[in-house]
Amino acid sequence: MGTSRGAAGARRPGGRTARVREKVLEAVGPLLVEYGFDGLTVDAVAARSGVHRATVYRRWRDVGGLLADALDAAGDDGWSPPDTGSLEGDLRALNGEVQEALTEEPSVALAMIAASFRSEEAARSLRRFWEERYDRCVAIVDRAVARGELEPPVEARKLVVSSTSPVYHHRVLLHAAPGPELPAEAARAAVLAARAGAFRSPPGAPSGRRSADQPAAAAGPGT
Repeated sequence: MGTSRGAAGARRPGGRTARVREKVLEAVGPLLVEYGFDGLTVDAVAARSGVHRATVYRRWRDVGGLLADALDAAGDDGWSPPDTGSLEGDLRALNGEVQEALTEEPSVALAMIAASFRSEEAARSLRRFWEERYDRCVAIVDRAVARGELEPPVEARKLVVSSTSPVYHHRVLLHAAPGPELPAEAARAAVLAARAGAFRSPPGAPSGRRSADQPAAAAGPGT
């Protein structure tokens, strides 16, 4: 049994279809920020986007479908993790990007995280989004290993999660504004732990390996 990714998220349309999708999805984030999950409706998205409500209902069905497709579209970008020339620099820059996304006003990232607790379809898409982001971040650790900063094998996913998690913890769980020093402090702590062998993986495992008992990340970079 499979799970649906939402009507529009199942394909990558072109031409007029792509323009309609773009207009609709551009309306989702601002409306979610303005009115919250309870105030986000298909009718409101149709009115804001200028797309006929029948078209929106036919293609996205409901709010869950709209949120899921908006998240799928967000993942179709050219984002790549920072490359500063050092592991600590890369993680510090990555943490800075995460903190900026969570503290900007208004924060669509925070609104999407909150909405994912109300919509199972949005939660699945958000998980896919972060999984893919973490897959891209494996390059940070691969580069560090190639430079000789870390001794392989290293579980890259765990290392990156350990670096970004404090930023999410402060903003999402504590509802506090992270201080400007947090990205650097969290990156430094993760690097020290990595050098001490905290993220060593079993011999023969790829650097991006996630152990079987480790759940998918609850928060991720480049949101």
